[in-house]
Amino acid sequence: MATGIEVIAALVTLCGLGYLVLALWGARDFHRYWRRYGQRPRGERFAPDVSMLKPVKGVDASMYGGLASHCRQQYAGRFEMIFGVSSMDDPAVAEIERLRAEFPECAIRLVECRERLGTSGKVSNLVQMLPVASYEHILINDSDIRVSPQYLTRVMAGFADASVGMVTAPYVGRAAEGATLWTRLEALGIATDFFPGVLAARKLERGIRFGLGSTLAMSKTALAKAGGLEPLVECLADDYEMGERIAKAGYRVELSDEVVETTVPAYSFRGFCEHQLRWARTTRDSRRWGYLGVGITFVIPWAVMTCVASGLELWSFSLLSLALLARVAVALSVGVGVLGDGQVLRNMWLVPLRDFFGLFFWAWSYAGDTIVWRGERFRLRDGRLSRVG
Repeated sequence: MATGIEVIAALVTLCGLGYLVLALWGARDFHRYWRRYGQRPRGERFAPDVSMLKPVKGVDASMYGGLASHCRQQYAGRFEMIFGVSSMDDPAVAEIERLRAEFPECAIRLVECRERLGTSGKVSNLVQMLPVASYEHILINDSDIRVSPQYLTRVMAGFADASVGMVTAPYVGRAAEGATLWTRLEALGIATDFFPGVLAARKLERGIRFGLGSTLAMSKTALAKAGGLEPLVECLADDYEMGERIAKAGYRVELSDEVVETTVPAYSFRGFCEHQLRWARTTRDSRRWGYLGVGITFVIPWAVMTCVASGLELWSFSLLSLALLARVAVALSVGVGVLGDGQVLRNMWLVPLRDFFGLFFWAWSYAGDTIVWRGERFRLRDGRLSRVG
């Protein structure tokens, strides 16, 4: 039995090392692509007018800074910001009025989205905001996203190629004030687990066929050919679905080199577990076959299991050392080299712990289909949500 476990653990570790090599290859390919094509003069001059749609609900400490960063765009085209709230009594309304006062030169509009069209309040609001958008190109992102002044210039340049139907963007997680251990683990996971997986998928599939919620830029034409927003009102992974449907409609999804920031709240252990499990089950539901292979990507726990099962043989420690080296190489190449996330250097010592938690949540994701979202329990099946209880 011990020999069987030893062989299986060693083989899975070797497969995990193969994945890490693929992630490194994907990072190199992404970097070379943008070094060669990302600064094309033709693309930089292409600046279509764009409507930014931002559904908002409530207020948090980082929200206003993120909204203000969108108003400071150095963009050659025209842009407008459209905010959607479910009720004019929402505290976010006061923040939007404050934004209007500070940036009177920006076209800022507020839409009250009175109807609840489905389980996803965000998509429900977007459906009601879209008819108000003045321009052919729209850009959707969350209220806590913080961007650089060149954000629109770099993202919208992707549409210089007529075959592109969506441009999405990488992101890093910035720890909120009072960051806990669980906050740091989540931010580390974004930079060293999640985005390496995106780059590996991009390399393996010769492009990406999904969207990232940090940025979903698209034309109304492409969105309409993909079926519009209405079919997504019951979906949790609406960002993934938008990108997948636009890709199926015959368009390319481009991954920009513009990195944005999202705020990671000061999680308690329970909040961390609920969010990680929701993320894991959402990914499992969106990419069923691909998600089966995610378990091998957490290479350090498998290498440790190999050491234990082998009775601490010398060769198993060599394999563990190789796993640690490869894992650190991916963290540095992707987290620091591609994303420019300095937090990775400070929190590098947490990478093994992050791998153990990652493997645990991957296994736990198969134990059920319920998630906790905004304090409510839902059942997630085939991308759709239904309330539990």
